[in-house]
Amino acid sequence: MKKFSFRASGYILVPLFLFIACSSGVRPQSSQSIVPSGSWSRGAPLPISISEVAVAATEDKIYVIGGSTPERVDQPTNYEYDIASNTWRERAPLPRGLTHAAAVSLRGKIYVVGGFTESGHGGAVNLVFEYDPATDSWRSRAPLNSPRGSVGVTVLDGKIHAIGGRGVDRVTVATHEVYDPATDRWSLLAQLPKARDHLAVVAGDAFIHVIGGRLNSSAENVDLHDVYNPATNSWHPGPPLPTPRSAVAAALYQGKIFVTGGECLNKRTYPQNEAFDLKSGTWTSFAPMAIGRHGFGAAAVGRNLYFAAGATECGGGERTNELLVFSLP
Repeated sequence: MKKFSFRASGYILVPLFLFIACSSGVRPQSSQSIVPSGSWSRGAPLPISISEVAVAATEDKIYVIGGSTPERVDQPTNYEYDIASNTWRERAPLPRGLTHAAAVSLRGKIYVVGGFTESGHGGAVNLVFEYDPATDSWRSRAPLNSPRGSVGVTVLDGKIHAIGGRGVDRVTVATHEVYDPATDRWSLLAQLPKARDHLAVVAGDAFIHVIGGRLNSSAENVDLHDVYNPATNSWHPGPPLPTPRSAVAAALYQGKIFVTGGECLNKRTYPQNEAFDLKSGTWTSFAPMAIGRHGFGAAAVGRNLYFAAGATECGGGERTNELLVFSLP
């Protein structure tokens, strides 16, 4: 993997910084903390430049599924990245092309949930597909209760939660459904306090954290941080995201929920890389990406956090085939 130690393709060396913990007013925050900023490197590029992808990992392999290219808004592509060999290969395509779908891994399978089939967040679907890497095959599973794209998904206690998104009328929703693979059924749970899409949904420490997103357009980004308690089927507010953003990539890595990238600020994408520490309940800024992006995905595997694909300009311009790797000591 190639370190960002020189100026090339717009990348520059990122120095270490001193960061101040963010005060939220919800719970006591540390007044100051000195943290390692982390380092960025590159893995082998994807075979295709693509954005609005779904990303998940299982068995030391990362899958980049669906997405949008200039040739087709709802690609059915399925690319597998082998971490050990730093190589990509094309696998069985989605049964139906999708953009803005969500993906998550559970018990060795990859589940792809929802998505759009038309440009401009149009053609929302309720489709759910299960991919088996061992047999390189797909099968359809029970659909969502209602069509929605740009939905957030995560796994908690062996079940898949699908939260927020945008329906067939392009209006954001607060819907919260849970899928039990044992029964192949979706059930409705307590709604998200504020409807939004293009949001981060990550489980950690027996709770689900729903962070950021947008109310409508990327000009309506929010710093909301809602925490779901499955024991009481209820929500409570968490410390807000320091930089309001949507269309981010997010994952649990080293006990922290990293929320990276997003769109759109003064017609530019966000390079921010901020993390919520589940133990201390504080947000910290880490080394940012050299170039902002959105419409990409994240997966934590081993000692690294991987970010695949996306677009470096707002609205899908300048799609990329990059695989970025973030590491903490």
